[in-house]
Order: sequence, then C-alpha cells, then structure tokens
Amino acid sequence: MDILCSKSDGILTLEFNRLERKNAITGAMYQTLADALLAADSDDSVRAILLCGKREIFTAGNDLDDFMKTARPKDGSVDEQRPVFQFMRALSGCSKPVVAAVSGAAIGIGTTMLMHCDLVYAADNASFSMPFAQLGLCPEFASSYLLTQLAGYPRAAEKLMLGEAFPAQEALEMGLVSKVLPLYELMPYAQAQAAKLVALPAASIRATKRLMKQSRIEPVKAAIAAENQLFSNMLGGAEAKEAFTAFFEKRKPDFSKFA
Repeated sequence: MDILCSKSDGILTLEFNRLERKNAITGAMYQTLADALLAADSDDSVRAILLCGKREIFTAGNDLDDFMKTARPKDGSVDEQRPVFQFMRALSGCSKPVVAAVSGAAIGIGTTMLMHCDLVYAADNASFSMPFAQLGLCPEFASSYLLTQLAGYPRAAEKLMLGEAFPAQEALEMGLVSKVLPLYELMPYAQAQAAKLVALPAASIRATKRLMKQSRIEPVKAAIAAENQLFSNMLGGAEAKEAFTAFFEKRKPDFSKFA
C-alpha cells in the first residue's frame, strides 16, 4: 500500500509509503488520504490524526507522470472532484487535530499541506520547498495567503517566487513548524504530542481549533479559488510545457523566449 493507515489508542496514522518513488503522490494516494480523513472526522474513536512519511523523505510532491495525465481537463476547467482537491478539502476542513511529522524533503504540496495541519514537527534533516514558479505555475491551495500570514510578505515572496529549498531551522523561524528535533526523536515526540491531544477533552480541542481557524476560513477559500483557476490556466501554458519537458528530458529549462 502506498498509504499506510493504522489506528491505535485514538490516533489515526497516515503514512506515505512509496519510498522507491520518493513518496511522490498519485491520484489514488490522494483519494486514500481524503477518504481516511473524512472517515476519521466522523469516527468518535479517532481523537487525533498523525501524518508522516519515511525517515529519508516526507514526500517529493506530485508524481509528475500521474499528474500530467490527470491534472487538467481537456476543456481547461478546474475540476474540484479531482482526488487532490478532495484531500486538501478534507485536510483543511478536518475538525480534529492533525499532527504532521516531517523528515527529509517536503516538496511542493508536501509543504503546502503542512499549512493546513495544526501541530507540525520537523527532523533536523527536513527541508521544504514550493517550486511552483520554477515549473511555470503558481502557488496552490492557499499557500500564497497562508505563508504570507505565517512568515510575512518578504520571506513568503522569497520562498514562493524563487522556489528554493530551505532547512528545518528556517522553517521554525518562519513559523511553518513548531519544533525541530533530531531525526531519531521525531516520531516518538510527534506520537507523544498526538497522545496528549487524545487525552484531552475532545470537544474542547475541536472548539479551540474551530475558533482559531474561523477568521481565516473565507480568505483561505478565496485564495484557493483564485490560485486554482490560475494554476489550471497556467498548466496549459507554454512556460509550464517547457518546464515539464525539461524535467523529463533531464535538462535546464529555457524561459528566455517567453515574455
């Protein structure tokens, strides 16, 4: 299974399990995650959710072979029934606390999804990147809004415009993660934090989360709508075609011919 789902002591653990492909996420994996999150939200036996990858890597982001086959409808419209939309909608709207444990690289949506989690912990080998502009695309799933809120405009602009990777310590300084730990301590610590949430009054945790997120619900929805429309349009553009062609041909893209 490319996504491992396990439930124990009130914690639902969702683990990326495709190490041979750097945990790159396919549509089927997004659907599994979406279904698991929706089921957990209505399951009284689940009181916290833990999202994690492998020690070597959290996720390389979208599986580009799968992504290019399914990302853009032939008419260029935004298909909100796609599994990635279902996953991000389920994650963003989840009423229960979501803890993320990140080791290794978190690329693209691997970083974007963390902004919709509640407690995010990183190993000292973690790195983060959102290389959307490098691919001729734009930010996704409210990252243009949420990262600016977390880190301020100058830092958000640097990360989203240049798309370069940054280390765990910088992610901590930006407010993207709550704590950085040695690699061997990451999972025991994240599991212990999730266990603390399980032991607390469930209604109080849900109410606290709802109150903290309430003021950003509409801005996040608006940002997602704007980003996804632009993303869909740009996906069919010449710059994105050049970026993806260069990726598959293992060469550096040349954007100099585009205005």
